[in-house]
Amino acid sequence: MSAGRMPTELGAVNADASYDEINDYFYERGWTDGLPIVPPTEERVRAMLGGMPSRDADELIAVVPPKMGQATMRQIAVNAVMAGAKPEYLPVIVAALQAVSEPEYGLSHRQTTTHAGAPLIIVNGPIAQRLRVNSGRGVFGPGWRANATIGRALRLVLVNIGGAGPLVDASQTGHPGKYTYCIAEYEAANPWEPLHVERGFRRDESVVTVVNAEAPHSMTENIQTDPDEIIRTFASCMATLGVNNLYSQGHPVLVMGVEHAQHIAAAGWSKRDVQQALFERARQPWGLAKNRGKSKGPRFPEFVDRNDDDSMVPIVRAPEDLILIVAGGAGGKSMFLPTAGGQSLSVSKRVEER
Repeated sequence: MSAGRMPTELGAVNADASYDEINDYFYERGWTDGLPIVPPTEERVRAMLGGMPSRDADELIAVVPPKMGQATMRQIAVNAVMAGAKPEYLPVIVAALQAVSEPEYGLSHRQTTTHAGAPLIIVNGPIAQRLRVNSGRGVFGPGWRANATIGRALRLVLVNIGGAGPLVDASQTGHPGKYTYCIAEYEAANPWEPLHVERGFRRDESVVTVVNAEAPHSMTENIQTDPDEIIRTFASCMATLGVNNLYSQGHPVLVMGVEHAQHIAAAGWSKRDVQQALFERARQPWGLAKNRGKSKGPRFPEFVDRNDDDSMVPIVRAPEDLILIVAGGAGGKSMFLPTAGGQSLSVSKRVEER
């Protein structure tokens, strides 16, 4: 198939084109993430749209900055095919796009910022198990089609429809989550209420929460089992002088390992107790923070006394602002995911199921 018969804009391609031709053509035009894509033939796009039969192919789901591209169901389906997703993943992809399109997420700035954040998709509810979205061992790693392709589909939408390719994305370093960043909460191993229930959804509802997060940072505590000592370790790792959340708070993420959660819950601590303890302890004195890091705001805490160098600055404005989920395999490790701060807040959306 000659280049002249290829689409001039991203869309379905002729099935007669060779795999290599299509991939080379798409790559040259910046329509990929650098990895090979599944050619979005008309047949594959129709099958993908079958994942949400209640939606019309021309229905507009979002307008994606900075290009302000029209993310119709068909365009989302094209990118989902390219990512290697299954049709049954489409409702999660659509919900994730709707979430990042809410004003609180601040997508326009996230698409062009120098910060190394990427949209982390957290899946809760029955759909996580039905689609086999990994929540256990290797939760941030490879090997799971749902995790890999749901996150990748959202990224391709942001690049191809929103225009946030390498010439627009100003991130100084980026991180691997810009290829794909999707996990589920390990609800069966969670001794507390899962994230979506904490946020007001029913346990039997399927929900995605999207937060623009940095790469996960491992917090090792293989020795201490007392909740106070585990929290001491966490607080030390989370309130570092270079983390954006110390200067503009926001909704950072604690992905607590199963063993840490079990130790803490067995001592009678609730989820809110953990959030409260980290709100109080994950801090630095104003005297150290005031001339470092990044600008303060837009939601810098009013209760920090800027005339007192000993006044302590927290990484969240309130305990409930710390996103706490349980995930991962066996071992004494939890993960901390800093965010950009108050410029980009997390958003939860219910997944539209058949």
